[in-house]
Amino acid sequence: MSKRLRFAWLLAAALPLAAAGQSFPAMAVHVVVPFPAGGAADSIARIVTERMSAAWGQAVLVENRSGAGGNVGADVVYRAEPDGYTLLSSPPGPLSINHNLYKSLTYDPTRFVPITVLCLSPNVISARNGFEPNSVKELITYARANPGKVSYASQGNGSTSHLSAAMLASMAGLTMLHVPYKGEAPALTDLAGGRVDIFIGNLFAALKLQQGGRIKLLGVASEKRNPVAPDIPTVSEAGLPGFLSSAWFALVAPPETPAAVARAINAAAVEALRSDEVRKKLLALGAEPVGGSNAETAAFIKEETRRWHKVIRDANVTLAN
Repeated sequence: MSKRLRFAWLLAAALPLAAAGQSFPAMAVHVVVPFPAGGAADSIARIVTERMSAAWGQAVLVENRSGAGGNVGADVVYRAEPDGYTLLSSPPGPLSINHNLYKSLTYDPTRFVPITVLCLSPNVISARNGFEPNSVKELITYARANPGKVSYASQGNGSTSHLSAAMLASMAGLTMLHVPYKGEAPALTDLAGGRVDIFIGNLFAALKLQQGGRIKLLGVASEKRNPVAPDIPTVSEAGLPGFLSSAWFALVAPPETPAAVARAINAAAVEALRSDEVRKKLLALGAEPVGGSNAETAAFIKEETRRWHKVIRDANVTLAN
């Protein structure tokens, strides 16, 4: 069956079947995470989809398709059949950032069908053990005195960690060395190994290493201290007022996915996020469950696109591709 005919069949069948509560899913659902296993994007997707799988009585398989700042995985889902059986669980990059950075993309992020925002997670400035500064204020002083000598890891060019560090440099008047990685896990591995100086990434992943004594945390980039790590000061109170940076993770479907299918997926995802078990797991990782309707998710992604565009413009971040 051609893609056009398949879509027409889905569109005709989805509404009455959805009303009967029997339309979706009838087989395994594949959720693509556009970054490597072991990082925040991967862990959060697995927590939520495990609950969705149990509710549906169907397997929900998480697949890691990393590369090009998340663009590889996003393109896979963009070109998938619009039947709800292939979804994208992604941080901001592929949905709100990359089209403001790259000259061209193989997909149009505005055409994805929004499902829901899974959670929000504040970013934190972490540093290798042995790095001289022990606070945000000391980091700024040290970096100003040693231009170009402080290295910062990122999840990749154009990622939230890259843009957050660029924002830090712009706001504080710093010159630092960017060391991009293919995802959060390898960036944190090298930070813990002492091969880079700092990393601005999700609180929960860094917190695990900090609790194990492998890195130190200088400041969390949220308005208030996080209840999961109340001893870590905010970046604002620690020396750089107004510095805010958080990651979020959203679930979207391919373009032209029928509205009834999108609503069915939304209902399952939101119900999973309301589960005490899922909420407990996410909160333990420093991630706040969100949820929300398809329309609310569309509005949220649009506003985040506007916000990150401003960061890119103000920090003069450019990428070649």
